[in-house]
Amino acid sequence: MSSWDRRFLDLAEHVAMWSKDPSTKVGAVIVRPDRTVASIGYNGFPRGVHDTVERLHDRDLKYALIVHAEMNAILNAAEPVRGCTLYVWPPSYGPTCDRCAVHVVQAGISRVVGMKAQGERAERWRDACGRAFMIYREAGVEVDMYEEPHYK
Repeated sequence: MSSWDRRFLDLAEHVAMWSKDPSTKVGAVIVRPDRTVASIGYNGFPRGVHDTVERLHDRDLKYALIVHAEMNAILNAAEPVRGCTLYVWPPSYGPTCDRCAVHVVQAGISRVVGMKAQGERAERWRDACGRAFMIYREAGVEVDMYEEPHYK
């Protein structure tokens, strides 16, 4: 892993902590080819939608209201992100779900970087991330997944 990939994954990890989601905190960082940050995002409810404790603990309602970190980073970008790299935290089966992958491809992001997870988290997202890998492969988006023991 390059020192730049490590830095931007660390930043995505830091941004993830801003999420109010009690079960899953996700951070995303979009980086320009010159290694400057174009945008950041974390998972949360849309602007103006109340993120009450009750809503955050109602899994079905939370999933209906949540904007994924990757989407927030794309939507918060003040410029086109074509040719940029997306870094995503936390470790999972894949870097993004299929729902985010279609938007990542449409935005023109050329590389996605994440960390591989083991256990329950990897299993929970296996199907959605598996479809994301297929989408990225067909669209020609480079995907780099690093192993956790080699991260820090």
